[in-house]
Amino acid sequence: MMSITKLSILALAACLLFPASSVYGHGLGIDTISSVDVAGKEISISVEMPMYFESEQEQITITATDKETDEPAKNVTFLIGLFHSNEMIFRNYFFTENGVLPITVLSQQGYDNFVINGEQDSLLGAYHATESSPIEIAGPVFDSGGLFTFEIEVRTIDEPTNIIEDSGVYRADLTLVETTSHPQEDTEGNDVEFRMKSYFDKIQNFQYDPATKQVTFEMPFDWSENSMSHVTVVHEEVHFPKHFIEFLSPSYSGYANGIELFKASVSIDDYTEEDERIVHFVLLQDHLRFIKNEMKKSDEPLPDNIVFTLTTNEKISFPLEAFTKSEDFKVNLSWDPIDLEPGVETNFVFTIRDGWTNEPLRNSDYSFVIIQNGAELYRVSGTATVGGEFEKFTFAEDQTGPTTIKFENIRNTGQETEFGIMVAPEFGTIAILILVVSIIGIIVIARKYETFSLIRM
Repeated sequence: MMSITKLSILALAACLLFPASSVYGHGLGIDTISSVDVAGKEISISVEMPMYFESEQEQITITATDKETDEPAKNVTFLIGLFHSNEMIFRNYFFTENGVLPITVLSQQGYDNFVINGEQDSLLGAYHATESSPIEIAGPVFDSGGLFTFEIEVRTIDEPTNIIEDSGVYRADLTLVETTSHPQEDTEGNDVEFRMKSYFDKIQNFQYDPATKQVTFEMPFDWSENSMSHVTVVHEEVHFPKHFIEFLSPSYSGYANGIELFKASVSIDDYTEEDERIVHFVLLQDHLRFIKNEMKKSDEPLPDNIVFTLTTNEKISFPLEAFTKSEDFKVNLSWDPIDLEPGVETNFVFTIRDGWTNEPLRNSDYSFVIIQNGAELYRVSGTATVGGEFEKFTFAEDQTGPTTIKFENIRNTGQETEFGIMVAPEFGTIAILILVVSIIGIIVIARKYETFSLIRM
């Protein structure tokens, strides 16, 4: 008869081999209005802006493209209004002969008032760039983070004097990443430094409750369809010290306006910052629509914000996943028994997947390595014939503490990835479990998959 342990291994392997939806995301810094009807001509308008204004000179680029020819539109005059924190910064005409409008943003320092520099035409007073006189914005415009909204109308196209009336007002939203500090107290009244990094809008009312081990914070959000239709992803990061033991947890549960989030929406990153743990909230458009539909079930009007809640969760959620640096490969990892203890044989069950399609990769060569304190405890090479495999290891009594599970030379490409765990018998079982994603893997939000199955994990 097959043993219970063997059955457990096979069950884990079957779970890992089954294709699971992965959550990635488009990069920030660009928003595209996909369809604009201008006097019967269909164009698209993209707005590109840096996520950080750190240099003395940055650039905003607005591009109009003729969708029929896929070429830049000619002689376009935009009426552009820029809004931030519900206030209008400017509303002016801008002209581009070749469909590409570059706007130089000068350093914010040294300017008390906002100004636009550049030549203006005599028809609409539109600013236009020349070789000797670029369009420049100077002053305290982008000196704080959060959401910046561009309201755009097209007033001329094809010919500089071909004035268009009532072409419609279109909206593009872009974000300046903002990092803020939020000092809090632990259960003993000691100071703890939390930080927030927002890739969407400004964070408000950050609180840590030591009694419930819960973090809450708010962010303005427009739940109207007009706004949500072009919100690709909402991404927020909660940072706190790794030595803050009372809030360290194998996993976390996340909520938005009281609605429980999907497992894939909350992820742990202990790799990016040496001394900090980062917990990522990643809400794709489908997630936002799900939350909105859940809120509409009540009789209350929709709020004008998102209230995020993050709570500790002692339950480990398998499988863990980590990408190689190139993102060509992904490894899913689980183990049995779930409690890592010295003297107990552990079966590490894993699947090697295509990082782009998420499909298991048959006949995948690998080297499986266990490392503690910079020294190898175990190394073995093998082949995952059907994409999934398992390796056995028993930790000795003195082999406790931070441990790295590493997969090297995946499919003989030299690529690798790793996971970090903590073998801590003084706490009875595994105390801390972290998915450590190789360099860029953790913020791979929605770059490869356009859809996400709304299945609660």
